[in-house]
Amino acid sequence: MSQTPAPLIPALAPGELHQTSLIIKRSNFITHIGQCAHVAAAREGIERVRRLYADATHNCWAFVACPAGSTAQVGCSDDGEPHGTAGRPMLTTLLHSGVGEIFCVVTRYFGGIKLGTGGLVRAYQQSVSLCLESLPVCPKTELAQVMLEIPYADSDRVHRLLPVYMATIVQEEYDASMVLTVELPRDKVHELTLALADVTCGRATLLTDDL
Repeated sequence: MSQTPAPLIPALAPGELHQTSLIIKRSNFITHIGQCAHVAAAREGIERVRRLYADATHNCWAFVACPAGSTAQVGCSDDGEPHGTAGRPMLTTLLHSGVGEIFCVVTRYFGGIKLGTGGLVRAYQQSVSLCLESLPVCPKTELAQVMLEIPYADSDRVHRLLPVYMATIVQEEYDASMVLTVELPRDKVHELTLALADVTCGRATLLTDDL
C-alpha cells in the first residue's frame, strides 16, 4: 500500500516572506506570502505586512492556517475593496493551491483607473497565483518530542550532535544528570538514538517519547 504524500507547506523560515508584484492599469499590487502553523501566526504575519505598507490604499489578506484541503481555520478580508472582490478570491486561490499553513497579503496602491468588480476579482486572483508560482514549498515534517538523560560529562558532545539531526532543545533540567527535552523530525528519532549511544558509549538514556 502506497503512503499518503506529506502535506505541502511554504518552505519559508519563521518570519520570512515571499514577495512578487504586478502592475494592472497603473495600480501596483504587491503580494506577500508566509507560513503559519496556526491562526495567531497568520494574524501576526498579516499585521506585520500591514504595518510595512500602512500608506497603501488597501492591504487585503487571506489565510489557510490548517493543512491543504481543509477549511477548519481560514479567514479573509477585503480591507475596503468592494465586498467579495479581494479577500474571498484570494482565499479561494489559496484553497486550490494544494499548499496549507499559508497566509497571503496583497497590498494595492491605486493608480487612478478603476477596475470594476470583475477586474478586481481577476487582479487579486492573478496576484496570488503569480506569487504561488515561484513560492518554494516542502512537505510538512511531523515532529516528535523525546526526553534524554545525559551525564554532565557528555553535555558538549550531545549539544554538538543535536543539530545534525535537526533536533532543538525545548527544555533543560539539571539534577544528578542532565535531562533534555528535544524536538526533531519523527523519522530522525531512531538515528539520533543510535548516534547518542555511540558518542556517549551508551551513557545517554532515552526516557520517554511520544512515538
